[in-house]
Amino acid sequence: MLSRVVFASAPVLKNSGPFGACVVQASRSLQTSHQKQAPVPPLPEKGGQTRHGIIPEELFTILYPKTGVTGPYMLGTGLLTYMLSKEIYIINHETFAAACMGIVIVYGIKKFGPDVAAFADKLNEEKVAKAQEVKNAAVASLTQAIEDEKKEQWRVEGRQMLFDAKRNNVAMMLETNYRERVHMVTNEVKKRMDYQIELQKLHRRMEQEHMVNWVEKNVVSSITPQQEKESIAKCISDLKLLAKSSQARAAV
Repeated sequence: MLSRVVFASAPVLKNSGPFGACVVQASRSLQTSHQKQAPVPPLPEKGGQTRHGIIPEELFTILYPKTGVTGPYMLGTGLLTYMLSKEIYIINHETFAAACMGIVIVYGIKKFGPDVAAFADKLNEEKVAKAQEVKNAAVASLTQAIEDEKKEQWRVEGRQMLFDAKRNNVAMMLETNYRERVHMVTNEVKKRMDYQIELQKLHRRMEQEHMVNWVEKNVVSSITPQQEKESIAKCISDLKLLAKSSQARAAV
């Protein structure tokens, strides 16, 4: 029966402040369906409104649809009258002491409550400010870490391009070294071929000189002294004839 009442009043309690949130949470704990896994509404940072210092406003809000505006007061008065008439509660000196203490407590709350609340709010704001600073510092640190990680990822991506450039440079160096070696081999082969050509030319020249010398030597050795004299006389007579003919031409 109690669970039915709680379930029936749950829609009204959902929007009725912290007291309603607690009742709704209790009602959810009594359910056995999959809704018990539903998220619990967050607790309010500040307390709800009260009447007469200690009575929550939600109690009046719950009874308004059934009893009207005077219902909560009539319920409280009826309960008090019933308890006194049935002597469930007996008035004695402790009652007056409790009433005096209650008056003093209510007076202290009304008198010093705002200052204490302001002081508590100030302390809470300071704590919240410190927590916010820590949160901001953590967020800034994590943001910087994310930026650094993105930069490192960008560097890793650029490292592939760097490796490709280095690989191309190594390939170019190998190609250059290969071409230099080919050029060196070509020069060495050309030098050796030039050496062989010069060697052949030298052999040919030496053979020609030797042949000329041998022919000249044989020719000279084959000339007798008489032939040499006749040859010299012939040359002298030819020179004289050439001299006379040149003088005749000069005179003409």
